[in-house]
Amino acid sequence: MTALNDWDIATGVGVTALAVASGRALESARNDRLVEDPHAADLVRAAESPIELPSSPADEAPLLDRMADYMAVRTRYFDDWFAEAGARGVRQAVILASGLDTRTFRGDWPEGFRLFEVDQPKVLEFKDSVLDSENVRPRCERHSIGVDLRADWAHELERAGFDAELPTAWLAEGLFPYLPAEAERDLLDSVRSLSAPGSRLMIEHAELPEDLGNSRLNEIALRWGIDMTELVPGERKPDPAERLRPAGWSTSRESFTDIAERHGRQLPADEGLGPVLRNSCALSARLEG
Repeated sequence: MTALNDWDIATGVGVTALAVASGRALESARNDRLVEDPHAADLVRAAESPIELPSSPADEAPLLDRMADYMAVRTRYFDDWFAEAGARGVRQAVILASGLDTRTFRGDWPEGFRLFEVDQPKVLEFKDSVLDSENVRPRCERHSIGVDLRADWAHELERAGFDAELPTAWLAEGLFPYLPAEAERDLLDSVRSLSAPGSRLMIEHAELPEDLGNSRLNEIALRWGIDMTELVPGERKPDPAERLRPAGWSTSRESFTDIAERHGRQLPADEGLGPVLRNSCALSARLEG
């Protein structure tokens, strides 16, 4: 993943965004749901993906079922994080690689809240077309910015009205595993340069197998038609916290295993998905000032 790829919702990383929406659709149908996303099923159905992904519990989905709890716990945790940021006075947020995220359309946002979604143009165009056809409207001021995160996305963000003088809540959900080390460094530097004191950053951090091509994780992904070795750089990268702390951020982390247990859920224990999900965490940072 070194070239700038103009991928869409049915190819490459776009399929992973679709799988996450499918997981939210399954979770929303549960009586004990942690997340209620009334738009996820519409997005899955409209995609007409070459890979069979469920939009309701009636659809057979043994692979996705094993990941659904993780997706639900992750989504709920970040929903709560946004709610806390809003309660503490933050009125601006950026979702990096937003994919098929629907928080703008389903969240309870404070008055005057502005949310910027940054992702590949074709993915955002697909999401907007589906939600527009269902007459779904954002519940806060929304800005959709179609740009590759390895291009000059910071310039496009400011052109869209982003105010670097305001504290910002930044979310990188399901993004960092796909970034080469240089792109990850540049992204964190850009976030720092655009962040006022009091800004917050949340990163989903995951440790992937060293021999990814021969791992059980990639074997599972290949059943979805996804070769992880084509999406994930093979290099070892430093922990993002090592770059954040010298730049003035205070950091903390919580494992998704612990978060899942708080919600009465268990993450998969099999050798394919288990190690990756159990070693994943929510890395939180706050810019002191």
